[in-house]
Amino acid sequence: MSRLYVESASVLAPGLAGWPASRAVLAGERPYLAEPMPAPTATLLPANERRRTTGIVKLALHVAQEAMSRVDRNPWETRTVFASSGGDSEVLDKICTALTLPDRPVSPTHFHQSVHNTPAGYWAIATGCTQASISLSAYDGSVAAGLLEAAALALAEAAPVLLVACDLPLPFPLSERRPITAPFGMALLLTPQPVASRLAVLQVRPTVEPATPMDDAHLESLRLGNPAARALPLLRVIARPEQGRVVLGDDCGVAASVEVGP
Repeated sequence: MSRLYVESASVLAPGLAGWPASRAVLAGERPYLAEPMPAPTATLLPANERRRTTGIVKLALHVAQEAMSRVDRNPWETRTVFASSGGDSEVLDKICTALTLPDRPVSPTHFHQSVHNTPAGYWAIATGCTQASISLSAYDGSVAAGLLEAAALALAEAAPVLLVACDLPLPFPLSERRPITAPFGMALLLTPQPVASRLAVLQVRPTVEPATPMDDAHLESLRLGNPAARALPLLRVIARPEQGRVVLGDDCGVAASVEVGP
C-alpha cells in the first residue's frame, strides 16, 4: 500500500465547529457537547451565485475552504472528490412538490441544482478550478467510497486531492424514509508526496470488515446519524495523533481500511 499524507482537515457539525476547536474534542481531551452548528458560509462565491446556493452547497464549500486555507496550495490547482449520500435533498423536495402542482412549475435554478455534482460545480465557480473532480454516492458507505476514490486519484496522478464529504437532514416527508439526525461536513487534503507539515500518514485499501465505532456514546450517535459522519473514527485518530487502524463503511459492503500514522 502506498502512503498518503494528510496536509489539513476540516469539520463542521453540532459541537464540532472547525478543526482547531474540534481537535481536542475528537482526541478525547474535552467532552463533546452537541451545541448548535454555526451557519456554513460560501464566501468564495460571487454574491449572485451565493444567493442561489442551498444548504448542502454552503456546507461543502465551507469545509473545503477551511481545509485549503490552512495550506500553501492553490485551490484551482487541486483535484477534488465530493462524497454525499443523498445530495441536495432540499432541492429534490422542492422539485417533487412543484411536480404535484398545476402546470408543474419547476424552477430552472432548482433543476440545474438537482444534479449530484452541484457542490463540485460551485467549487469550480468559486475557485476557478479546472482540475479533475469526481462526485459520488454510496449510501452509508459514501465516505469510505470517497476516501478510496481520493486515494486512487492522488496516487494515480501523483497530485494532491481534496476529499469533501457532507450530508444534511432531509425535509419532511423524505425524512420519514431516510432519517438523518444532524448535519455533518468534513474535508481532508491528501497528497502522495511527503510534506513537512502534516497531520497524519495514511494507507488506504478496500475491506469487508465492520466499521469502527466511536468510544464516546454521543459521538457514536452522531456517526450513526449522518452518513458523512462515518468519517469520525478516522478524524479521531488524526486528532490524537497516534498510530492506529480504523475501518470506515456501512453494512452494505462498501468499506475502507485505513492505517494511520502520526
